[in-house]
Amino acid sequence: MSKETPEPTTSFDTFMALDIRVGTIIEAEPFPEARKPAIKIRIDFGETIGIKRSSAQITDHYGPELLVGRQVLGVVNFPPRQIGPFMSEVLTLGFADPGGAIVLAKPDWTVPNGARLC
Repeated sequence: MSKETPEPTTSFDTFMALDIRVGTIIEAEPFPEARKPAIKIRIDFGETIGIKRSSAQITDHYGPELLVGRQVLGVVNFPPRQIGPFMSEVLTLGFADPGGAIVLAKPDWTVPNGARLC
């Protein structure tokens, strides 16, 4: 294997245990109380999962006004996590750019809210 591809350390079943879904951001606001710059977002994951909250450290590339209506990926089966005065219910997914700033993971085309990554 090349340097870019790590040796497998887990099974496909372990990966499938992660419940990664797509949802649409319906609200976004600054989160000044967070230790690291972040935005509080509410994401609609469809009828089955509903609307969930997340704190995302994405302020280098996004402002709240750019997020509403955008589809994102999130892990919906992790336990909620208290972040200061805010309870984050899902882990919003993204990738670090060369400078370490987070770029959101999203589908290229609109898909139904709640669709599972497969």
